[in-house]
Amino acid sequence: MTSAQLLTDAFDRIQQVVHGAAGGLPARRLAERPAERGNSIAWLVWHLTRIQDDHVADAAGTAQVWTEDGWADRFGLPLDPSDTGYGHNAAQVAAVQVESADLLTGYHDAVHDRTVRYVASLTDDDLSRVVDRAWDPPVTLAVRLISVVSDDLQHAGQAAYVRGLLKGA
Repeated sequence: MTSAQLLTDAFDRIQQVVHGAAGGLPARRLAERPAERGNSIAWLVWHLTRIQDDHVADAAGTAQVWTEDGWADRFGLPLDPSDTGYGHNAAQVAAVQVESADLLTGYHDAVHDRTVRYVASLTDDDLSRVVDRAWDPPVTLAVRLISVVSDDLQHAGQAAYVRGLLKGA
């Protein structure tokens, strides 16, 4: 298995968990939060997808799917189009409302498709390229992609957990 195949498998697993967590839920359930300051499934999936979109587009030197393909307009959120959800407070989390699970998973699928096309093109040598010199040590492409995978899997798992909590409510 190549590094590119390994990364593709990791991103495929994220997509599976996202669909399992959000798929088939009505908008009101996607927006429910297990506590006043908790995160909703809608926010968790939107945020993990925004981070993946932002970070992979930056590494690939491309525009984000969110803005380039009109997803920001389709979602119509009261947030700046550059917002990824990082550092959101409870009110901002509550503002992430979606009209359907299909919209949410559709955006994720579009980002997933762009991501796996990008990682499929990578060689092992590409992974050592520095993509962010603001850190010490500087961040390589490999570290950035593993960071996205780790963050996304954590948030996808949280969304699945919230779905389980809501099922019992």
